[in-house]
Amino acid sequence: MAKADRVLVIDDDNTVCELVSALARTMGLDCETTKDPAAFLDRVTPQTSLILLDLMMPGMDGIEVLRLLAERRCNARILLMSGMDKRVLETAEKLALSLGLAVVGHLQKPFPLPELKGVLEAVAAMEAPEVVKVIPAFAVSDEEMRNAVKHGEFLNYYQPQISLKTGEVMGVEALARWRHPERGMTLPENFLARLEALDLMDDLCWSTAELALAEAKQFRGRSGELLRISINVSMRSLQDLEFPDALLTLARKYDIPVELIAVELTESGLMKNISRTLDVLTRLRMKNFQLSIDDFGTGYAMMRQLQNVPATELKIDKSIVERMHLIDSDRVMVEKIIEMGHELKMGVVAEGVMTKEQFQMLRAKGCDGAQGYWFSYPLPPESMKRWLATYEPR
Repeated sequence: MAKADRVLVIDDDNTVCELVSALARTMGLDCETTKDPAAFLDRVTPQTSLILLDLMMPGMDGIEVLRLLAERRCNARILLMSGMDKRVLETAEKLALSLGLAVVGHLQKPFPLPELKGVLEAVAAMEAPEVVKVIPAFAVSDEEMRNAVKHGEFLNYYQPQISLKTGEVMGVEALARWRHPERGMTLPENFLARLEALDLMDDLCWSTAELALAEAKQFRGRSGELLRISINVSMRSLQDLEFPDALLTLARKYDIPVELIAVELTESGLMKNISRTLDVLTRLRMKNFQLSIDDFGTGYAMMRQLQNVPATELKIDKSIVERMHLIDSDRVMVEKIIEMGHELKMGVVAEGVMTKEQFQMLRAKGCDGAQGYWFSYPLPPESMKRWLATYEPR
């Protein structure tokens, strides 16, 4: 944070206000304190870089303040404070994140001065938070959506997956993008639900899979070896007894070894008609395809069937990974998923890795792989090829 940036504290404890204010001044930061929520909200400006917010205040509690900050689309970083149980603080932090606020952690009272100083220094070292612009979903007619599939308007971007044991790239995941003729490149949130509603998801997945296998030989490791390619499949494919043979035919068409193809499936797809799904998945494994369970950790039904699914990999959902270094419950979830995956002889990959701290913690916990913005955003094929050529193991 630069000196011109402001720290704003709202707490009904004078000692805390004085402590934070004095420490901020020694760091060259402009700091204001208040006990009044109304006055606090009036003082929040675009120059406010960090807010220290007490959850327990008379008149208006911290949860209400968070809700109001979200309504105002506040971009300041927020540090939560409270003398309440740590689980309450962690839940409040998750709530704030779900509201789109830039929460950087929490402090449980009473906290020692070195702990407060450490948090302020860590926040000061961070880059300015990205302003998230909400892009409203645009209306798409059924005909427009069908034409997009029919005329091949979808293409693939690729995101690398990194081995945490060696630091090398172990594969790439194919992610669909829509090159809209008028709106340009369009992200999945603007078309996946519509495709599902129109029963076109299977068409997209097959299109994505074929394009991924056609482009796969561009993506090679530092020694020139082909990388693993991960593709997503639809729920319909998981119910189609002809799917394993059809995918094998596609792999042979593009001369891609089946052991380098990872089929990614979600829990919702696995839970529909489990006997038929197990038939398809078992035959995929018998043909030597890899099976990866995506977004693991967000549901509970899968836990009952996990031992029966012949998966080779679990992918920890990014919603758990993103806060594992700050929230104990998320850290425990990550640790247990890694432990469980290894006990079941599966590899474990963490999604949504955003920071070096998360990367180092996952490596220390024995996680096998990771992907996320800290390594690379999803890139078009040529850009991914250039990224691979310049990547240095971490």
